[in-house]
Amino acid sequence: MEPFEIHILGCGSALPTTRHNASAQIIKIGNKQFMVDCGEGTQVQLRRNHIHFSFINHIFISHLHGDHCFGLIGLISTFGLLGRTAPLHIYADPMLEELMKPQIEFFCKGMHYPLFFHGIDTTRHQTIYEDNTITVETLPLRHRIPCCGFLFREKPKRRHLLGDVANFYNIPAYMRQSIKDGADYTTPEGEIIKNNRLTKDADPSRSYAYCSDTAPCNNSEFLRGVDLLYHEATFADSEKERAAQTFHSTAKQAAQTASDAGVKKLVIGHYSSRYETPSTLLAEARELFSNTIAATEGDIIRI
Repeated sequence: MEPFEIHILGCGSALPTTRHNASAQIIKIGNKQFMVDCGEGTQVQLRRNHIHFSFINHIFISHLHGDHCFGLIGLISTFGLLGRTAPLHIYADPMLEELMKPQIEFFCKGMHYPLFFHGIDTTRHQTIYEDNTITVETLPLRHRIPCCGFLFREKPKRRHLLGDVANFYNIPAYMRQSIKDGADYTTPEGEIIKNNRLTKDADPSRSYAYCSDTAPCNNSEFLRGVDLLYHEATFADSEKERAAQTFHSTAKQAAQTASDAGVKKLVIGHYSSRYETPSTLLAEARELFSNTIAATEGDIIRI
């Protein structure tokens, strides 16, 4: 199967520390590369992780708190310095374009690539990006300002053509794509060869959900059965009152969300600066959802 990988560039929360970078991820699906959130220092993290800038064409911003978007203006400027000509698409709350236009006009004069802002309604579950292989949907979240997560989902794939059978029946090349799509084959003699003799099942479609920042909310129907869920776990259970006040989640609440939705694997992140390591958060999450891991910068998580 083609790669489906999550590259963790930053998994800390608002206050900078030497332990964690601000929120940012790269999602690689096949030969496509998407960015989710772009906190301060993201482009340095791209360099450290040997990720090519030129392959980033779509950036999704969950909300307009600085630890999720302060890295954007620097990245946009660097794209210009590198001589980028390909369009860059940014999906975010409509206010982001209004906030960034003066900065772009002042800091990025002479930019030679088109930049498109796509305003999204963070209160609705809707498809905001689609191509021939994947969709990206919004996941409404509960935070102090408009905020949404993102669901990356592969479209159903074509069945695998059995090469030896296709060669046995001398199936012409121009017919093979339709057979992968489920068509039967009729030989020149008029014999109908059923599709299940010519193909085998397609690879399963995979999915990844990103949820940061949020208080617990009822979005299980949208997360149902996803392969991998990244969910903020800013606080330990001892700080659940603080979590409620700031519209964040504890590690146990993240695990409960994963359990309620029946996801296959949970990754926690967005750690408060008060924690030297995420070990306490990880232990608490695993009490409710055993298949949990803690994000660390530089991790590549494969689905």
